[in-house]
Amino acid sequence: MSASPLKSEALPEPASRARQLTPSTLLAWGAFGLLLYVAHAAFVPIALALLLALILSGPVEALHKYRVSRSLSAMFILVTVLAVMAGGVNLMWEPTQEWFAKAPQTVTIIKRKARPVAQFMNRLDDLRNNAGNLNSSGRAAPANSPTAVVAGESAPVMFLDATGEFLAAVLTFIIVTLFLLTGGPPMLARMTAAFADDLNASRVLDIIERVRAEVGRFYVATALINLGLGCATTAVMMAWGMPTPYLWGALAAVLNFIPYAGSATTLLVVTLVAAVSFDTLGRVLGVAGSYLMLSMIEGQVVQPLLVGRRLEVNPLLVFLALWFGGLFWGVAGIILATPALVALKVIAEHTKSGNSVVEFLGPNDQSPDRDKKLKQLAARLD
Repeated sequence: MSASPLKSEALPEPASRARQLTPSTLLAWGAFGLLLYVAHAAFVPIALALLLALILSGPVEALHKYRVSRSLSAMFILVTVLAVMAGGVNLMWEPTQEWFAKAPQTVTIIKRKARPVAQFMNRLDDLRNNAGNLNSSGRAAPANSPTAVVAGESAPVMFLDATGEFLAAVLTFIIVTLFLLTGGPPMLARMTAAFADDLNASRVLDIIERVRAEVGRFYVATALINLGLGCATTAVMMAWGMPTPYLWGALAAVLNFIPYAGSATTLLVVTLVAAVSFDTLGRVLGVAGSYLMLSMIEGQVVQPLLVGRRLEVNPLLVFLALWFGGLFWGVAGIILATPALVALKVIAEHTKSGNSVVEFLGPNDQSPDRDKKLKQLAARLD
């Protein structure tokens, strides 16, 4: 009878010890973040390869169930995906080069059409300069100031350096993706369990399978939605008489993988192209309004129907992830921001100490169903 109180008092000690956040832990995480930032050229291809491996591991595992070796299925699927991507780039290369070749004329047309606004801004600049001259000391600027001559590398050397780094990153991306697909989730589970004392390989494998399924379903549904948006955008651009409508459809499909910022960027681009191509304001507004309507239908109707509430993440956190991902790793950080949030949420949902993370990442929905789901999740993990 006397042993029960002692036993009940001893239970909370491991939990309280696990919740402690020591300065050494904070220092270690800070050093790790600094390493990722400084050595981004080495980590970006690996992170992108991990994302592509998560997306393509579903088809590889499906072929593996039919007794096709993982190495053969991984090679076949990876080569197919890379060939499709290369074909798409090659298809859009000519119209893109055409627009780059017409860039000087395009800038001239934009300046001509924006001349009234420019004249107004010039008047504001004149007023500001006149006000500044009243407070100037009247000292003459030194004449014949020496100009520093900066010795630079030749153009071929700079081109070879940039090309070499790009080819090395692409080669690393392909090789790491192939190894990840060949090893499959069991390899990732063993590697992760080796660094986690409180997790075994089977538990890690279950979490990896759930992350793979969630990210894979999300990207398959998103790819189908974006393909439909690209086709609809192409049809609308053709109806308005826009030049190279297929290019703007492809741009809408690719950029729509980036939440919020992608559709806004496409809207800005098609509006500028319409302003350069057309002389009437009505056609410019028609192009912009048509794409805006397509984007709203996609975001408010099609995506909730096909994707549902799979991405139950606070929109503010998605925007902040895109912002800091872009500052941290550039375009690669923007690409990795959304799947990283999805993976973090799935991992938190299937770990005992992840309820606070799920609550933090969740949308601003305080309905009883949400509280019920959190209670069911806690009960299942216990």
